[in-house]
Amino acid sequence: MKKTYIMKTVCAVSLTAACAWGLAACSSGTDASAGTGGVAGTVNGVDISEDTITNYIQGVRDQLGASDEEAWGTWLAENDYTPASVRDEVVNSFAQRELVKEAIEEKGITVESSEIDQSIQSVKDNFDSDEKWQAALEQAGMTEESYRSEIEQKLKENKLYASFASEEDPSESDMLQYAQMYASAYDGAKRSSHILFDSSDEATAQEVLDKINSGELDFVDAVKEYSTDTVSAEQDGDVGWNNPSKLISDYKAAVEPLEKGQVSGLVTTQFGIHIIKCTEVYEAPKTTADDGTEKVEITSIDQIPSEWVDTIKTSLQTQKQQDSYNQWLEEITEAADIKVNDMPQGLPYDVDMAKYEAAATDEGTTDGATDGATDGTTDGSDATDGAAENADNAGAADGAADAGDATDSGSGTSDQPAEAA
Repeated sequence: MKKTYIMKTVCAVSLTAACAWGLAACSSGTDASAGTGGVAGTVNGVDISEDTITNYIQGVRDQLGASDEEAWGTWLAENDYTPASVRDEVVNSFAQRELVKEAIEEKGITVESSEIDQSIQSVKDNFDSDEKWQAALEQAGMTEESYRSEIEQKLKENKLYASFASEEDPSESDMLQYAQMYASAYDGAKRSSHILFDSSDEATAQEVLDKINSGELDFVDAVKEYSTDTVSAEQDGDVGWNNPSKLISDYKAAVEPLEKGQVSGLVTTQFGIHIIKCTEVYEAPKTTADDGTEKVEITSIDQIPSEWVDTIKTSLQTQKQQDSYNQWLEEITEAADIKVNDMPQGLPYDVDMAKYEAAATDEGTTDGATDGATDGTTDGSDATDGAAENADNAGAADGAADAGDATDSGSGTSDQPAEAA
């Protein structure tokens, strides 16, 4: 089975869902005027409009830059799709979203008006004026009322997803398995502290650096006196490990060549001018074979930094939450009465696939093995991805909690070298 890419391309299940992240332009610019007014399918007797499905697919085409028939047909063939299979996948995903709505009603999940107001305001704050805000709403094909309804639904979906969280700690064996991967992947990782200056204050930064190098000024004292990063200054300038991390690339590149105790020169990033000190270097325990080759050998989670242990624990708990949610969603989907009606003629995304399928190569097909009925609703990161790459798992459910938490829109540190999540 192919990876169901189509539902991850834009907006996650509804045309307006992703707009909770800042009014992305989710409305379709591709001509969808050939509406049928018919019913694409039903879920437990609830109709799913054919025009809703058409508009969504046309929006996907816009996002892909495949508005013309040639580009659309080529993309379908390269990804092992047909217009009918795309339609089936989208209908099933809309059906699942309806099932989630039903579950929210059954469980009596509600949100306060103040929660909705806060979420909306966090997005509106990204716009310089009400005129720009209204223009963004119009571009997204929404009104303030419809946007508010979408935000309310997303917050309810977030609460539903949160109900699948487990407070049970991961097993010691699972923790150790991931600790071993972390140790292997991040052997040689470096921890650093920094002093941050405004980009216009290079003269002061150079003066401070000269005093640190001459021994006239202690690095930690300099942090407290000069750093404009007030958050890290409370921790003597500490910004954590370079791996795994969300440090911006310029900062991370400056840390990598430093040895423990070594101080960098002036490093300029989008946040300002940094003086960086490497405070720790992680060296994983190793064994040496008879041929002289070394191998990382971890026998306890205590052999990796405590910050990594916390990340592993969170990742495993999040993965368990995802698994529980996915299992529940699969069960209610199997129990539901979902019907997909035959595809009508004349839909604007329907193309003759004969010539495109002939031109497609194996290299163009997608990978993965996620069923189309469920993959459109889950998009959480695997904690093992990239040999224990730090799994954010910020949004485990496209279509059920896809926006993570809508109140996070536009957030991110403004004075630290960490990238906004």
